[in-house]
Amino acid sequence: MHRLDHIDRLILAELQADGRMTNVELAKRVGISAPPCLRRVRTLEEEGYIRGYHADIDARHLGFEVQVFAMVGLQSQAEADLSAFEGRCRDWPLVRECHMLNGEVDFVLKCVAPDLSTFQTFLTEELTSAENVASVKTSLVIRCAKDDPGVPFEVLEDRLMKDA
Repeated sequence: MHRLDHIDRLILAELQADGRMTNVELAKRVGISAPPCLRRVRTLEEEGYIRGYHADIDARHLGFEVQVFAMVGLQSQAEADLSAFEGRCRDWPLVRECHMLNGEVDFVLKCVAPDLSTFQTFLTEELTSAENVASVKTSLVIRCAKDDPGVPFEVLEDRLMKDA
């Protein structure tokens, strides 16, 4: 993997903000011509810095009115059991994110559902009854004050400037 330079970081920041812009527009924003810009983007994709491009979908607009964070404790934290639970989470459509944590809770799941009844059915019939699940605590999201994707490039740039 190559070290990212300032132009690479600018490309990533611009694409993070708007992944639909043309290569010509991206090149103009970062101050280079289109052919090297496209080569850099392809390299960033190949090296895994860019994992994909996604539309930011408004779940509520589509009728997914319920968002819940579920804190899950497992009976066993053996690697095979952790991996098995992660695999189960990947198979549950209502689970949109699954993060393993350090501390009192083993996993936090971000779930969406069209209504409370659908989530409740998932909770009782799937999640709490899943093998190795010892406890589940849920918190219903009232509203979201911030949902920024990716990373704060300005913090990275500030840190790099201090280290230079």
